[in-house]
Amino acid sequence: MSEPDAGPGPGPDADAGPDRLDRLDRDDAPPPARCAPVLAAAFVREPAMTWIAGGSDRVRRAWFSATLRTHATLPGARRHLLTDGAGRPVAAAVLTPPAAVPSGAARSAWAARTLVGCGPRTLVRTLRYLHAAEAGIPAGAWTLEFIGVQPEAAGRGAGGRLLSHLLAATPAPGGIFLTTADEANVRLYHRFGFTVLRRLTVGPLEVTAMWRPA
Repeated sequence: MSEPDAGPGPGPDADAGPDRLDRLDRDDAPPPARCAPVLAAAFVREPAMTWIAGGSDRVRRAWFSATLRTHATLPGARRHLLTDGAGRPVAAAVLTPPAAVPSGAARSAWAARTLVGCGPRTLVRTLRYLHAAEAGIPAGAWTLEFIGVQPEAAGRGAGGRLLSHLLAATPAPGGIFLTTADEANVRLYHRFGFTVLRRLTVGPLEVTAMWRPA
């Protein structure tokens, strides 16, 4: 899933705009607890997250907290965070190394936290999405799980800068894979070198799987 910018696409045009965020600091090893609220806010209208969380702010926040906590147990997992001049988080991204999967204990703990904090419908819908989306990951590819920008910073270049940084910084000879249920994001990712691998249907969602070669 991805929601790189809730406003205009964060490419060169957004970076050059009059409201561009000039002062952004980067943290390439932030704790999950700093990234989760940013992504929960960024994904408020993202189609897949809306379907999974049922439109509930509380469920969406609990889901990101549980999911990023589990993701952090993966060896080599990466998180990136941009903050403004006052130290406020602006944008976050989460990546999974090739073929990395949580341990059985970590998966069980995630399922328990998700069931308690979000309810059975959210748990089942998440598993449906993952089963469909992860089936076509190219061998050796990293997965860009999430990238998002705080709504109040949308359209000001933060998403584009974060995406450009992680594409340059991730050692990905097998490329980078992602999925998006927002058709507007497909055009954005094309501009960053991603191509469409396949399209799939998950419940009411039309999901596009994309890949960017090394």
